[in-house]
Amino acid sequence: MQTTSHLLMIRPVHFTFNEQTAVNNAFQIAAADNETQNKALEEFNNFVETLTNKGIDVTVINDTPEPHTPDSIFPNNWISFHNDGTILLYPMYAKNRRQERKPHVIETVGKKFSINNTISLTNYEDNNLFLEGTGSMVLDRENKITYACLSQRTDVTVLQDFCTKMNYSSVFFYATDANNSPIYHTNVMMCVADKYVVICLDSIKDEKEKNIVLQSFEKTNKQVVTITLEQMNKFAGNMLQVQNKEGKKFLVMSSQAYHSLTSEQVKILQEFNEIIHSNLTTIETNGGGSARCMLAEIFLPVK
Repeated sequence: MQTTSHLLMIRPVHFTFNEQTAVNNAFQIAAADNETQNKALEEFNNFVETLTNKGIDVTVINDTPEPHTPDSIFPNNWISFHNDGTILLYPMYAKNRRQERKPHVIETVGKKFSINNTISLTNYEDNNLFLEGTGSMVLDRENKITYACLSQRTDVTVLQDFCTKMNYSSVFFYATDANNSPIYHTNVMMCVADKYVVICLDSIKDEKEKNIVLQSFEKTNKQVVTITLEQMNKFAGNMLQVQNKEGKKFLVMSSQAYHSLTSEQVKILQEFNEIIHSNLTTIETNGGGSARCMLAEIFLPVK
């Protein structure tokens, strides 16, 4: 199954601009002020309400003040949950992000869902090799394919280890923004849904790599919806398809991403599913991540 009705979100306690991640995240802008945490918390709570009002199950866990983890609002980078009861823990580039792997998060999820296997790839941190979860990888769960643009945060060695352990195949490539800087996470330039993909093809400069990606979409019967580099910069690639308890599907994104889309793009996407969007301006600006980054999909069996 490609979509789930269960999501994990981490409520921020001290959200702010993270200098350790800004070194290779071109989407981050140092705009933090005394009200950043309050603004981010308001955006977070409104986003949760927007999702739950549609019948989507959101497990909200509060972050802890210590250790200070400014990016805890983006849990999909350090953990992923799979339908066989497996959880994976990932190697993180920024040292202060490694502290996001807090036991109380896993314990809380384990009260509601069955966890019977834990795979940790965190030892790769010792060799400065990283794979930041479903930020680094965009998973086609139905076809067991992982799409990944390689960067400082997405290493091919760790990627292949994930594929071996989880029985996935990989499609990897290089992607850059309008300034020719490597895109730090795959999930800001593409989204894989059940019957379609949203992707910034202009970010893949190598034609051979681009064709391999497109061939994979064709093979798996995905309609391709392309976005521009400018739309990608407004987080139009950072979307996630989810479903509610009745099985109705939705495409989740930020309001900035939604308003960057053309009427034709909106029409195409709404033919597949309803669009949900929420204002995440403070989180996007300081964190360099958007709606999809805030959502860790839970595919674990419900107890």
